[in-house]
Amino acid sequence: MKEFTGKYTDSGKIGNMLLDNYFRSLNILINKIPKEELKNGKILEVGCGSGYSTERIKEMLPKSADFAASDVEKENVKNAREKLGNSFVVTEESAYDLQRKDKSIDLILLLEVMEHLEYPDKALEEMKRVGRNYVIIGVPREPIWRILNMVRLKYLRDFGNTPGHVQHWGRRSLLKFLKSNGFEIVGVENPLPWTIVLVKISK
Repeated sequence: MKEFTGKYTDSGKIGNMLLDNYFRSLNILINKIPKEELKNGKILEVGCGSGYSTERIKEMLPKSADFAASDVEKENVKNAREKLGNSFVVTEESAYDLQRKDKSIDLILLLEVMEHLEYPDKALEEMKRVGRNYVIIGVPREPIWRILNMVRLKYLRDFGNTPGHVQHWGRRSLLKFLKSNGFEIVGVENPLPWTIVLVKISK
């Protein structure tokens, strides 16, 4: 899955406002997690792309947290390492096969990844294997995402579908999907045009 870095670097005034709202909503969900669980916890962003989201997430977390990131694309890993610095750990791994021990991560962030996956349920099983407590999942909210793309005259031949998006969820269908895969819904945010959900892994 290639990173669409343009959404961070060439979004324009309105796009930047939407992104700011997205990360503000993400911060709200992170703050729902008891601080003592994150203070010295292990946190992993899966599918970090070129590190733009990672950079912003880092500011939301306790400085004492052990925060790392990963991506399946070699180029993204290289770019993320350059952006985040040599001291920040970025590894190459698939959402289907995380090179992590069972129940070793306190918080997993899976942001704008699931819409690219042929087998999202398989990825969620891997999150449950590796995760100890919480997962935050963010996806484009359909059909609003495609409608906004068409308003911008983007991807008209594909009715506004962003290249690489093979899964499509509305808010309700996403929550149903997560519950059916054994997650407890803790919090939901709906910054236009995304849905972001904080879930707890059922014991």
